[in-house]
Formats: sequence, C-alpha cells, structure tokens
Amino acid sequence: MRSLLTMLGIVVGIASVVLTVGLGLGTQQDVSAQIAALGSDLLIVSPGSSTDDTGMRGGFGSGDTLTRADGEALASTIAVPDALAVAAEKTSSLSLEYGESNWTTTVTGTSVSWAEVRSRELAYGSFFTADDETAAANVIVLGSETADELFGTTNVVGQDVTIDDEAFEIIGVLTSAGSSGDTSLDDLAVVPMTTMVETLDASNSSEAVQTIYIKAASSDLLSAASQESESLLLNLHGITSADDADFTIDVQDSLIDAATSVYEKLTVLLTGIAALALLVGGIGVMNIMLVSVTERTREIGLRKALGASPGTIRNQFLIEAMILGLSGGALGVLIGVGLALILPSVLGSTIVISGTAVLVSVFVAVGIGAVFGVYPAVRAARLAPIDALRDQ
Repeated sequence: MRSLLTMLGIVVGIASVVLTVGLGLGTQQDVSAQIAALGSDLLIVSPGSSTDDTGMRGGFGSGDTLTRADGEALASTIAVPDALAVAAEKTSSLSLEYGESNWTTTVTGTSVSWAEVRSRELAYGSFFTADDETAAANVIVLGSETADELFGTTNVVGQDVTIDDEAFEIIGVLTSAGSSGDTSLDDLAVVPMTTMVETLDASNSSEAVQTIYIKAASSDLLSAASQESESLLLNLHGITSADDADFTIDVQDSLIDAATSVYEKLTVLLTGIAALALLVGGIGVMNIMLVSVTERTREIGLRKALGASPGTIRNQFLIEAMILGLSGGALGVLIGVGLALILPSVLGSTIVISGTAVLVSVFVAVGIGAVFGVYPAVRAARLAPIDALRDQ
C-alpha cells in the first residue's frame, strides 16, 4: 500500500503528460483543419480601417477600401497570372423565411467562382451561373445547417425562401464543412453579387466588398500570387508604398503556422506543470526508499555478513526504486491513454495519443526512480554489517 501511494505522484504526472501532449497535438490538428477548410492555397484580402465624421478610426477590415472592381481586376490572368480563381464577397445578416419558419443567417453575395475558390461542394442541386449573375436572378444556395433549420431537411432544392419580401428559389445546398473557430461554415446563404447589390443590400456603399478570396494555382505559387495581387491593388488604389496600403493580404500558411506556434508554446507550458507532479512523485520514491533502508537494516547486515558487496546492496535498492518508477509510469500511461480515448466525446476536442510521448514518459518515470533512488541505495550500501546486525 505504501508503494502504491508512493507511485501515485508518478502516475498523476505521467497521465498528465500524456493528456497534455495529446490535447496540444489534437488542438493543433483541429485548428489546422479549420483553417485548411477555407482553402489550402488561399489568399484573403481584407479592407483597411475606417474613419467616421468625428475622426474615430475603426479596426482593420472596417473600411470600404475594397470594391467589386478590385475583385474583377484580380481575376485577370494577365495582371495576376499565378491566381487560379478569385471571388469577392459582400455579406449581410438577413432573415430567411419559409412558411411559419424563419432563420437569421449570413447572406453572401459573390461570383460564380466562389465554390471553387472556397473549396466547397454541393450536396444537392447546383451553384448559380454567370447568366444568373448577369440577370441578378433571385436564386440562392443554402448551407446545410441553414436548410435544416428552415425545413428540417437538407434536400430542399426547388423550394422558395423569402428575404425582405423577395422570393428566392433554392437551387443548391452545400455539403457540410464543419466550423472555423466559433463560426459555422454551414450556416450561410449564397446569392449572386448583382442580386445582393440590387435587391438585398441597403447600404450606401454598394460597390464595396468585405473580402476578396484568391485561390493560387498551386501552393508553390502562393507567395507569387500574393506579390502580384499586392502590386495590382497598390496601383489601382494609387498607393506608392506598401506601408501605406489600405488593405491586408493574409496567407493561409501563415495563419496555420501562427496558430501552431501558439499551441506548441501552450503545450510546453502545460507539460512543464505536469512535470512538477513527476518531481513530487520522485521525492516520494526517495522517501519510501529511505524508510525501506531504515526498516531493512538487519536484512542488509545479514546479506553483507554472507558476502554481499556494497555494489550488490546498492544495485538491489536502486533496481527497487526503478521498478517503482516503471510501475508508476506504466500505470500512468494506461490511465492517460484511457482518458485520451474517453474525453474527446466529453470535451468535443481531439486528443492525439503520441507514441513518442508515451515512450518518453515511461523512460522518464524509470529515470526518476533511478535518480531519486541513488541516495537511499548508496546509504544502504554504506551500512556496516556489524551495526546493521546489531539493530533491534
């Protein structure tokens, strides 16, 4: 029982390390998947800041510095030869109605290339065409979550929804894409840009867009497409220095790298905290071995009297300490792996079981037993046989 209680610190520490590393790796995987869901070869162009009549400046992305004309210019294969497709977005939060049901969602006005640029596929129906965009047709493509909220099903092609007293025919439903951070990628509605501007947009800046997405021809050409896009927009906006740009261009890879870097640092921090539990466990091993030496002095004296060398006695207690560390490490790994299999369904977060972390944890546990068992083992080896045999 005393040995089991001694191992408890090591068990908790090892289990914590396995879970911490697994949660860190799982979170990195989730974040990377969420960002990649936007498109792995994607450039995101956002407008600059705004300034109101009182001189109050808004944050980046609050201005009207990007226009539909910018999107059309970026789509030119001559100006930006390394871009595969471009889609500008103009969004607004609007209420969709069907019979007695209603649902407020983000309605996005964009071009026919949107599905390709955002790497989205359709579960039902089709996307709108260039003719629909030219005619400002009242057609709409719903996200799967939006369709389900309104109709209770996603197979709703051919049905009509009403937005601001205007009837829109549902021509397609997107496949589920999950979420990006706290934002659902399935709760949206997509309409032609011309329809958004002429029918649904109540703002005074009908030409302004919130975002322009640029899909590079390949991941190798992402940097080249970014430079070409920046140069073109600077020329269009009459800006001579990139430092004065009224827009920003974000690269997906940089977002993934930044998020991964943050979670790597967090994992290191949490692993360090878990290591404190291992330190406490190591001290417990040393304590129990010192008590064991004190209680077993007669045994030590008898073994020495029968010819056991100090090295033999030292190795005996050192191995016992290492076995305590190994047992605690193995039990900690089992508990950690068990929790890693159970907790994802409770937390809703991915936990990756790292084979490297498991092996390192076991070796660390044995090492702790060896390090903290050295002093008790040396103390036992130094006992004089006559003094040990005299002990009552």
